[in-house]
Amino acid sequence: MEVEYDDSGWQGRTKQQSGAEELHEDNPQKTIQECLEKFLTPDYIMEPGIFTQLKRYFQSGGSPEEVISMLSENYKAVAQMANLLAEWLILAGVKVTEVQAMVENHLKEMILKSFDPKKADTIFTEEGETPDWLTEMIDHYTWRSLIYRLAEEYPDCLMLNFTIKLISDAGFQSEITSISTAAQQIEVFSRVLKTSIVKFLNNPDDVHGAIQECARMVCHGQHTYVYSQVLIQVLSQEQKGGFNMKRLSQEIIKYALQNNQNVTPITMALNGSAVYPQACQALTSMLTRNTLNPADITVLFRNYSGSDPPPIDLIRNPQFLELLVDALFRSGVKINPEHKPKYIFLLAYASSVIDQPAKKRPMTERTLNKDELKSTIQAIEKAHAICNVDQGSTELIAELQTLYNCIKYPVVGVGVIRWIENVVMEPSYFKLSTDSCPTHLAVLDEVAGVHPTLQQQILFLLIRLFESKQDELEILVQLEMKKMILDRMVNLLTRGCVVPVLRYIKQCCAIEDTDISLIRYFVTEVLETITHPYSAEFVQLFLPMVENEEITGTMRGEGDNDPVSEFIVHCKAHFITV
Repeated sequence: MEVEYDDSGWQGRTKQQSGAEELHEDNPQKTIQECLEKFLTPDYIMEPGIFTQLKRYFQSGGSPEEVISMLSENYKAVAQMANLLAEWLILAGVKVTEVQAMVENHLKEMILKSFDPKKADTIFTEEGETPDWLTEMIDHYTWRSLIYRLAEEYPDCLMLNFTIKLISDAGFQSEITSISTAAQQIEVFSRVLKTSIVKFLNNPDDVHGAIQECARMVCHGQHTYVYSQVLIQVLSQEQKGGFNMKRLSQEIIKYALQNNQNVTPITMALNGSAVYPQACQALTSMLTRNTLNPADITVLFRNYSGSDPPPIDLIRNPQFLELLVDALFRSGVKINPEHKPKYIFLLAYASSVIDQPAKKRPMTERTLNKDELKSTIQAIEKAHAICNVDQGSTELIAELQTLYNCIKYPVVGVGVIRWIENVVMEPSYFKLSTDSCPTHLAVLDEVAGVHPTLQQQILFLLIRLFESKQDELEILVQLEMKKMILDRMVNLLTRGCVVPVLRYIKQCCAIEDTDISLIRYFVTEVLETITHPYSAEFVQLFLPMVENEEITGTMRGEGDNDPVSEFIVHCKAHFITV
């Protein structure tokens, strides 16, 4: 716990500082007075620059007796008293780590209260280079976290911004979670952005979380948004993994729109739409207003049904596709029958046509693969006809085979999820439903089996239903409804959406706001469904629930032949559990 000080003083004084001191050396009395003012401050003998000041003082003819008297009288021994108290606490039985944390936290509080950015900046304006103590300071997480907090409060402080760059250079950029801190310097922001993109690429089981984290950082300001989107746009052109970057770019656009940020001009500038002014103007008009209109839809339809259509990426805009899906699949939306085929054509075109430069030809020439366009249009038309009619579960059963055939097309799957979400989120839906599993939710099971990429959307919908208030239903009916939703989650789990489902149920256990019988029901259903081998991540998430006596205590038998005991024994034998 001893505090060590460097007796060599801060090195590397600037020429200006040296020149100013030389002027003072020509006036010994002024130099002595300047030194005495410093010696009068409490505990100045502990300052790093004490030896430099003593040398100046004596060279100017200062009295040794006077300086000894001043330094001793103003010696308060604050640091030594802190060390002494720390040693007493350790002798009293407090752990060394706890004492160290107490001292460090108190120092952090004192620094946060008394930090002066102007004085901090003098470290560089006067010293000319990075002090050794600052380099040592960033090696410890406690002091790095202090720098992060200070940098948020004082974004214009030169010393803090430089220290943030030092931290980034040292490889700790993943710790810089404050966007405002990272956005101050392009080098720091670039490293943090790279870390965020790598996390998105390397975490397939938590894609949503990685996207949200990256999008939040990119959308911090206009400069961060433009810089990041240009960079991602360049990476999306790469043959290997470019589609992942294109998706990330689209998810960032979607996040920006959800937060009421108008990024349409930037998006249109990056997608090369200026070459096609008619299509660009029509699309920009709808995206800016966030609503479709027949006139602009007609312009786009005319452009894309012509012999030389614009690039398909122009209408593969997340916002535009959301508007088209809403118009065709959300209940209650009325479209003029004259224009409805144009809406369907544009949605089908954007989701099925393959547009790419032709090999061994000039880059300006493109090949358009429209093999699936006609069948996609027909599937959307049939699904729209079913979803656009207000019908109950009984009437829907007659249309199931047709709907299941249409669901094979991903764009129809997206639309059907939107339609079902609109229907089942109605407060009276479960009140009027008498089926053990409503037909609409059975359709979701089919979508989950056909399109793994849509499973996350389905899970979010099921979570909303599970957490929704159904106060009009009796308690027992509410429990049965939630069990039915848990059955849908178990179905998702069997289809491959394992980790997200288990994470949500684990969260329900941790918050303790879910009836324990529902958790028990979920665990029972999963145990009856699964078999080994299991992944380490699965065991880590599921085993604590199975071992919980409150959940599975009544499910265990006297021996080890019941599913609970068999699962626990297998995991203990094949995995190192904590």
